[in-house]
Amino acid sequence: MELQELRKRIDAVDEKLLDLYNERLRYVKEVGHLKHETGTPIYRPEREQEILERLHRINRERGGLLTDDAIDALFLELFAVARNYELPERVAFLGPEASFTHQAAESKFGAMSAYVPIHTIKGVFREVARGKAKFGVVPIENSFNGIVSDTISCLSEYDLKIIAEVLVEIHHVFATKAEDLKQIKRIYSKDIAFGQCSQFLEDFGLDEVEQIPVESTAKAAQLAAKDPESAAICAEVASRLYQLPMMFKNIEDEGNNRTRFFIVSDFENAPSGNDKTTILVRLSNRPGALVDFLLDFKEARIGLTKIKSHIVEGASIFFIEFDGHKENEKIRRIFQKHEEAIKFLGSYVKEADDV
Repeated sequence: MELQELRKRIDAVDEKLLDLYNERLRYVKEVGHLKHETGTPIYRPEREQEILERLHRINRERGGLLTDDAIDALFLELFAVARNYELPERVAFLGPEASFTHQAAESKFGAMSAYVPIHTIKGVFREVARGKAKFGVVPIENSFNGIVSDTISCLSEYDLKIIAEVLVEIHHVFATKAEDLKQIKRIYSKDIAFGQCSQFLEDFGLDEVEQIPVESTAKAAQLAAKDPESAAICAEVASRLYQLPMMFKNIEDEGNNRTRFFIVSDFENAPSGNDKTTILVRLSNRPGALVDFLLDFKEARIGLTKIKSHIVEGASIFFIEFDGHKENEKIRRIFQKHEEAIKFLGSYVKEADDV
């Protein structure tokens, strides 16, 4: 088949896709009207996950060429377009722009949402609680640096719910407008990123170049874009945003650096069949209090995925996660038994056991 004929066929498929996208959007609008009448949240992570898993299965059965990740990328963006058709959703995230938190937000809400960078985690919670933003995206833990204390403190203080978790692989790029490494006299980045990429800097003889710590890797990219004798260690999304060419990708010393993020809002999810629940627990200061509490989970055969102690306003609390949704009968009984000790933070589609 000739190239011109192939292009005509691709154009014909694109026109069919356009018609199908519009047909889907018309149905989504009808769903939106019904949700508006009943006050049901527009964003339902468990429903989106159900759709994606069904499409993964059908694609495999039909021998499709798309990978699961490709299906997710296409349809998550389609979901976002539908949600933002009439009014873009405001999504507050721990800024600045082009940070890994921004990347996590875009992975769930697509390119059309209205993203609002906020300087502090507490600020993100405050804006969502006030209704200035519908969703907030904040880091909860990193595979190297552990739990983010400010997030747990805010989960304790504010009456918002975790509606989704997002896992992001943390990769750094070396980006510069210089054409040769010998032209680079300064490297900008966040202080922790220099340490995470020390082997790369040493291998390429850049460990003697002046290292200038800044408040974020996004700021590093912004500065390097204006300084042709410099480079930035930053996220790929930052290099794209500030049009800073990437010279090397994935330059971090360790390849398994991941950060988990929470999406918080003012509603609760329905069960998806593959859920995780997060709670905060305040127990009496007596020997064996935690053991007695955890025995109920053992007897109910509920798998615990995380237990972390934390200090909030001088009091010790426990950050606990386990498999299942709060509507599960066994979990409901535990909640009833320990009603005064438990603060329910959310049940949401499970992405992974841990970072």
